[in-house]
Amino acid sequence: MFTLRKVFWSVLVLWCMLACSSSSEGNPNGGNNGDGYDRGALLSNLADNIIIPAYQDLSAKLSTLKTAKDVFVATPNQSNLETLRKAWLEAYKVWQFVEMFNIGKAEAILYGFQMNVYPTSVSDIESNIASGSYDLEHTNNNDAVGFPALDYLLFGVDSDDTSILAKYADDKYKTYLSDLVNQMESLTGMVLTDWTTSYRDTFVNSTENTATSALNKFTNDYVFYFEKGLRANKIGIPAGNFSATPLPEKVEGFYSKVHSKTLSLLALEAANKSFNGQAYNGAGKGESFKTYLEFLKRDDLVSAINTRLDEANTELEGLQDDFYKQINTDNTKMTQTYDALQKIVVLLKVDMLQAFNISVDYVDADGD
Repeated sequence: MFTLRKVFWSVLVLWCMLACSSSSEGNPNGGNNGDGYDRGALLSNLADNIIIPAYQDLSAKLSTLKTAKDVFVATPNQSNLETLRKAWLEAYKVWQFVEMFNIGKAEAILYGFQMNVYPTSVSDIESNIASGSYDLEHTNNNDAVGFPALDYLLFGVDSDDTSILAKYADDKYKTYLSDLVNQMESLTGMVLTDWTTSYRDTFVNSTENTATSALNKFTNDYVFYFEKGLRANKIGIPAGNFSATPLPEKVEGFYSKVHSKTLSLLALEAANKSFNGQAYNGAGKGESFKTYLEFLKRDDLVSAINTRLDEANTELEGLQDDFYKQINTDNTKMTQTYDALQKIVVLLKVDMLQAFNISVDYVDADGD
């Protein structure tokens, strides 16, 4: 009997080993996902049709911004100020399509923190300008650089355009403005070059289902951005969802006054396009979160997410252009927009990640 029992357990162990081997081979992309989906195709579409083209456009827009800045610094008049403001806005619009891509070189250099931390710190900006000595890449200056700092320098550095132009009679203001734009262009160039020279292939070939693989990290970054960058930062924090009272001074585009809604709508559009695999340039679509879910027979979840995205867009469209004014006149509409975005967060963070067998890799500490 002892011999028979020994044979039985030997056969059982061998069967388990074969079963585990078969399960691993069932996923052509490696890793432990085992669902047979071609993750490489999804990553290729993201890299080639969405991420790199968006960075290329941002780089071009920042080059235009730099040219406008150089002209303004040489001749700070009303016409050149208007041209500079327009170039800033056009670049800021494209930034909404890039901000969620916190992976690769962008993650390594803390790119997002150097491009769009708001509210900007007026005291830090003015202190830097007064001293004439600063390290713009230091973490202490994250709230004194990037698009929000330019928002202050171009729209809020004084009470009206005549007074703003008078500020730029001081070379220290010209220098700081110039340094900010040059830094933004340089950092973007670094990230784009990394994507087009080496990181693209690294990204596309990282198809495993592990905590550090490209799709797992990208998916987490996408959900994190939707939850924090879009839902919380653009809407929830200024509307008071995380505080005892509303904080309207924390809106994006605070000094320019009329661009908060535009920037938020573009951010939602960017999230929508990434989910559905739509190319940055044009209407073409490829492999995406949507097609991955469809492969997993989760058409119900695809429908629910796209329906909620449309509903959130409708809520955003109903807001005033100036979120500061919206909060102070009818904050209920802001909180309703937050609620619409929150419904999407649940679908992405719980249902979609579970369907992909991807674990959340960040800590949720905002009490929602």
